[in-house]
Amino acid sequence: MYTAKKLMFLYAVTPVHMGAGTALGVIDNPIQREVHTGHPVFAGSGIKGALRDMARASGWDKAKIKRRFGPGDDTKENGEGANASDHAGATSFADAQLVAFPVRSLREGYVYATSPGALARLGRLAVMAGVKDFPADDFPAPSDTQAVVLADNLLAEKRLILESYSFEHLADNGALKKVAGWLAANALPKDGGHRFFSGKLANHLVLLSDTQLSFFVRNSTAVEPHVRIDDASGTADDGGLFFTENLPPESLMVSLAMASEERRKKGDGGDGKEAADAILKSVTDTFGGQPVQIGGDATTGRGQVIVSFAGGDDANA
Repeated sequence: MYTAKKLMFLYAVTPVHMGAGTALGVIDNPIQREVHTGHPVFAGSGIKGALRDMARASGWDKAKIKRRFGPGDDTKENGEGANASDHAGATSFADAQLVAFPVRSLREGYVYATSPGALARLGRLAVMAGVKDFPADDFPAPSDTQAVVLADNLLAEKRLILESYSFEHLADNGALKKVAGWLAANALPKDGGHRFFSGKLANHLVLLSDTQLSFFVRNSTAVEPHVRIDDASGTADDGGLFFTENLPPESLMVSLAMASEERRKKGDGGDGKEAADAILKSVTDTFGGQPVQIGGDATTGRGQVIVSFAGGDDANA
């Protein structure tokens, strides 16, 4: 049973390709999406694997990796004693779901678009993580032609222009401003390198209808053409053109980081097991405020995200 829990935010610094593995449309390499919402998602297994790799790179010894993430090839001693079936790791990471999606704006470059449904799901995870200060006020309910906007500098003739679409300004009742401020304080590290983005998140979070957010996350991702070059001719291979989808930079996702008491191989005894709170604290202390590479295309700079934790007394670097 997972008794220690924290919210885990992942903020995209570069395009992120968490591949779905199956092409269902014109995009050869689509990103992972939820079936019911169509929103981008990061599989929990991918998050755990990325953190395991970073733990190894950060100097964690094999025993520590094994206790937190479970046995594997990277925890074998002299090639033996680390079968994945011996016992489970003490940490678990839920699939990361969308909180805010960057959409091109006529004013101020871009906005962080969200919706009542996306924020309600964040609030549900916050309750599960024991977050005491997450705002719980009811949000305004924008129609498909309306948007709740916090800053007047986003408006052109009292309307919000996103891509080629115009939205009527709907006044905030105070709820969106509270959530925007909370996200600015908790979803990004508290250092100078992220101050601009925290401020923009506080002022340029925009509430759209669930329908309109779904439209933008399906149609405003970054789709890149790739061409395979023949080494001998120096020209494109026949059939070598393919398209890869990426989650754009400045996207904000949230997962639930969980820990149980240390698990051991059957027969190894139950004394002196490391507590769940201590295990989760070691994870937040190591990864909080740090960049992590997640997903594919790492050699072309893809997949750089900043990790932040919220819940309890943790503070990000």
